[in-house]
Formats: sequence, C-alpha cells, structure tokens
Amino acid sequence: MAKFFGTNGIRGVFSEDFTLEFVHDMTLAIATYFKKGPILVGYDGRESSPIISKVVCSALNYAGIDCNNAGLVPTPCLEYAVKKLGYSGGIMITASHNPPQYNGIKPVAKDGVEISREDELIIEDIFLKKNWIKNPSKWGITGKEDKAIDIYVNGVISQVDSQKIKSKNLKVVLDLGNGAQAVTAPTFCKSIGCETILINEKINGLFPGRGSEPTPQNLSELSKTVQKNNADLGIAFDGDGDRSIFCDNNGEILSGDKSALVLTRFILQKNPNSLVVTCLNSGSSIELVANEFNSQVIRTKVGSVEVSRKMVPTNALIGFEENGGFMFGKHNQVRDGCMTLALMLELLATNQKPLSEETSSLPPSFTTKDKVSCSQENSKKLIQSLKKEFTSSDTTDGIKITSDPKNWVMIRPSGTEPIIRIYGEAESQQKLDALMLKYIQKARSIISDNTFKTNP
Repeated sequence: MAKFFGTNGIRGVFSEDFTLEFVHDMTLAIATYFKKGPILVGYDGRESSPIISKVVCSALNYAGIDCNNAGLVPTPCLEYAVKKLGYSGGIMITASHNPPQYNGIKPVAKDGVEISREDELIIEDIFLKKNWIKNPSKWGITGKEDKAIDIYVNGVISQVDSQKIKSKNLKVVLDLGNGAQAVTAPTFCKSIGCETILINEKINGLFPGRGSEPTPQNLSELSKTVQKNNADLGIAFDGDGDRSIFCDNNGEILSGDKSALVLTRFILQKNPNSLVVTCLNSGSSIELVANEFNSQVIRTKVGSVEVSRKMVPTNALIGFEENGGFMFGKHNQVRDGCMTLALMLELLATNQKPLSEETSSLPPSFTTKDKVSCSQENSKKLIQSLKKEFTSSDTTDGIKITSDPKNWVMIRPSGTEPIIRIYGEAESQQKLDALMLKYIQKARSIISDNTFKTNP
C-alpha cells in the first residue's frame, strides 16, 4: 500500500505536508529510480509551482542528473515531449483539480506515460530508507526546453484530418479554467481553423473563474456562452489540462462517460476489432458500444495510472475515465484534454451532425457521482463495514455493490482528498436518484456512528 502516492501522483498542501524539504528528498528518490538523465521538468499554473520546479531541478542536479525545464505546460504536453524528444523521464509539478493550496509531483516514464504502481512503491522505498544517490561523480546541470509546446500541438494535429476540420469553420468555446491548457488549446484551435471564444483564459493559480475542476455545477458560463454565440461545441479543462468536459451545441453539459461513448463509437467505426480500457466506475454502456464494432472492454481499478499502464502492454486504442479523462493510444496512452478536443472536432466535421444529435443516439445511460467528507482512517472503516454487509460484492477497488450491470453503486476513498466518492448507475434517473440518496445516507450514518469512530 502506497504511503505517499495517491490515485494520481503525490499531492499535499504546500508548506504543510508538502514542504520544499519533502519535495527535495522525494526528488532525490525519483532521481535514483530514473538512474540517468536527462529528465524533463514542467509545471502547472499554481502559485507554488515555479519555486517547487527550482527545488526539483536542483535536487536532480544534486543527484548528478541533467534536466531541462519546460516551464508552464499542461501535463499531457510534458508527457508527450518526454516521449518524442527522447528524455529518460519526466517530472510534472501539479495537483490537477485539487484546490489552490495543494500542489504535487507526478513522475513520467521514458515512454511518456505515468510510472506504474509498482514503480511508485520502488520510489517510496528509496525515499523511506533515504537510499538515494549520494556524492555523484559530477553534478548535473539544468537547461531549458523550448520545443515542448510546439511538438505537442503538432502531434495532436497530426492525429486528425485537419483539412476537413478547417473546411467546416467550426465555432468553439474554450473554458480554460485559469489553467495550463491556456498555453496550448487556443494555439491548437487557431492552427486548425476554428473560431474560438475564450473563458477564464488568464492563468491564475487561485483558479478564480470557476475552480480547478470542471463540474456540471460550475460550468453555467460555458453553457450560456455556447448558446449566446451559437457555437458548435464548448469544452472545459481542469487545472493541468489532461481532462476535458464537453458542452453540446444546445448548452447541455455532458458527463465524461457520455462524451467518451460518443468518441469511442466514432473511433471504433474506423478501427473495429480494437481494445478499450476503462475503470470499474464507468457506466455499462461502453460494452454495448464496443460490441457494435467487435471490440473488447477491459476494466481496471480507478485512476488514470491504472488505465494508462493497462493500455501500454495490450496496445489498446482507447482508454477513458468517467471524470473526462480520455486517452487516444495512437497519440499517447495518457489523459489529454487537447487531443480529446481534436477528436471531437474531427467527429463534428466528419459526421456533419450537431453534437446534441450524436449524444441522443447513444444507448440510454444514467450515471452520476457524489462525495462525502471523510478522514482516511474513517474511510477505511466505512469500506470494511460495507464489505461485511455486502459479502458478494466486488472489492477490487473500494466496494462495488451490483444488482445487475445497469444498476450498481461504487464507494471508494479518494486517493487525492479526504473524501469518499460514491458512483452510481441505474436504469432511470428516478432509480439513480433513489440509489444515490440511499447510499449517501448510509455512508454518512456509518461515518457518524460513535462506535464506528472510536473502535479499532
């Protein structure tokens, strides 16, 4: 069980549990794991990111490893540049969608994909034993990497029919969320001939526009702007630009599951007999879509690392999470907000139907998620309590309580915040609302039970 790595990298509140001393020592452990350079370092727009990047680079150099700093870039840009420019690995400084006071670090392997769970444990072992490189034969040096953004944008464009997209003069609203895609997504849209309207385009580590995580509740401005400008599409990115939530031409915000179904169907039409990887908490309709094109679905634990690292050895074409993280294997086996936008634009240009029509023809799907504040200790006890009550449930990742493939609830501790997440799917909205209410109340009741709190 990892002590520092969560669902996605290492995160904490800057200067409290995520101190510069901790960052320095953890980077020494990561450097020892990498063994050699050069390493590419990049960071998101959080206020603490520039100073953390200096500590990361100096610690790499102290371990005798050369590195280059790409500056402020989206996570998928850094990952793609590691692979394409031949780096031995990468370190992205980001806390993704966490609140502004958080920051984090995410190691990237030389193939441009997040390191595996097994490798995370290797790094933690080096860190805990302080068994890192000491007294190298020479110190490393830090340089600059100024090709990352260009190579990333060009890489995205190369995966779609850019001429077809240009010919349609599509109008797109970009809600950049004051985050890192502000340095790449507008450039991409301009290069591909789209008319763009920008929201929350100024990078600001406090995320004053709507917060760092795009949710249906905070995307009303995106919805209104799409409707007001008669746009073909709206998209909102998270803080580090690897996830994307779409808004259709009518201003309706799509769930990550729904946009993934639309894209999967479009991609599999051209690439039947393919492999799709997704998590246990994604809706059941993906199997129906995959079956249409003689394709297979593999399910993993929750987390982009789980999906990405399953895609690599299986050579899967598509991977996705229900939170808006979509992965296109031909580009890179990681979540990529800009690549996802490119695919959606190609879909609209090819099918020449509004996005609202594309989604209306999908298999009916009613999915949602919620969260309940809960300490890490209490979340473990909650899962234990539920496992005792529902003995035949899937306990691969938290607990998934299923009556049939279309009716289930999944409860698991967050790997990034002191909360539990509750996911559900049902045959109708009414059944889904009732299911979620039942298990949210059940979870709160167990958490607030005094006996539960005090007993070991």
